[in-house]
Amino acid sequence: MGGILILVIFLILILLVVSSCIKIVPQAKAYVLERLGAYQATWSTGLHMKLPFIERVAKKVNLKEQVVDFPPQPVITKDNVTMQIDTVVFFQITDPKLFAYGVESPIMAIENLTATTLRNIIGDMELDETLTSREIINTKMRAALDIATDPWGIKVNRVELKNIMPPAAIQEAMEKQMKAERERREAILIAEGEKKSTVLVAEGKKESAILDAEAEKQAAILRAEAQKEKMIREAEGEAEAILKVQQANADGIRFLKEAGADESVLTLKSLEALGTLAEGNATKIIVPSDIQGLASLATSLKEIMKE
Repeated sequence: MGGILILVIFLILILLVVSSCIKIVPQAKAYVLERLGAYQATWSTGLHMKLPFIERVAKKVNLKEQVVDFPPQPVITKDNVTMQIDTVVFFQITDPKLFAYGVESPIMAIENLTATTLRNIIGDMELDETLTSREIINTKMRAALDIATDPWGIKVNRVELKNIMPPAAIQEAMEKQMKAERERREAILIAEGEKKSTVLVAEGKKESAILDAEAEKQAAILRAEAQKEKMIREAEGEAEAILKVQQANADGIRFLKEAGADESVLTLKSLEALGTLAEGNATKIIVPSDIQGLASLATSLKEIMKE
């Protein structure tokens, strides 16, 4: 009975040892294997076996891109302004062996390296240039960190300045400057708006004057055409009236002739027609010779009757 118990315990130990020697490396991971304390191999994704007791997994490495947000670091600009700047570093482990044996505490090493590199870059720049050159600073820091971390098996993909915090006095001065600049721009915009408004009003008055002049011109043309039309119609009416009078006289004489009137009656009618013409607006009247003789006879008879 005791022998069976020992056998069971031995089998359990064997199973535990065998299970400890079987390793499954997940995706985006890498295991660094050591044999008797020396580097042996780097396991990638998949199933792996190791020798018991003499081999061990020394380090498990994450191959994903990692992000580290470092706390604000004090830096001094070229014009002696002390600022607090915090950075964000995006890095990825490309060589698990170098990462495992290259440097102690890689994250701390990257943080210190970031702080010193940032101080070197900001120390060559003035305050205004620092505030407006984030992209330049990011590029310089990424290049410097990538070169420095390459022996550690780390690739720095990106570096970003998260916050740039100048002293309170500088911030207050900057806010006043920005306020003054905004007020200046506002004044410029108001002046430009008033200028455009004045120009538009002047153009509107000019356009209105042109339209009024054009309308007056058209009205004058229409009035002249109306006056002309009126005069033409009046002249046509007078001509038509004269024509009708002459037509009526001619018709009367023709009727007298057809009725057999003698010469004295015709002469009398001619005198009546002459009187009608004299009442008109004519300035010159041509009197026939026979009517003139009759008029002289009538005058002589009038004088005899007066005596």
